[in-house]
Amino acid sequence: MLLFRPVGEKEKELIEQSGFSKFPPRLDWQPIFYPVLNQRYAEEIAEKWNTKDADSGYKGYVTRFEVDDDYISAYEVQTVGASYHQELWIPAEELENFNSHIIGKIEIVKIFL
Repeated sequence: MLLFRPVGEKEKELIEQSGFSKFPPRLDWQPIFYPVLNQRYAEEIAEKWNTKDADSGYKGYVTRFEVDDDYISAYEVQTVGASYHQELWIPAEELENFNSHIIGKIEIVKIFL
């Protein structure tokens, strides 16, 4: 399954440090990791939220990556707004396992400054 993840500057740097192979652990106050199902939604978050957030360095990046279909099928698609606002909710404690099911590299496909 092809997935997308909007990230800010700090998270982008941690992804880069991993060789574009994994997402960093969630912070204490972040109970879920939420990859999204389409680039349109990821761009909306990166542009409207990350670029206005000091913790994101006022930058938004859209990442694209692939995850093993059999593994990811265990997670239910969540629609959280408009019909295209679809995401998966991965519990923070399962992120390490999620990362092990990423196929290939995490790519940066769009940047918002």
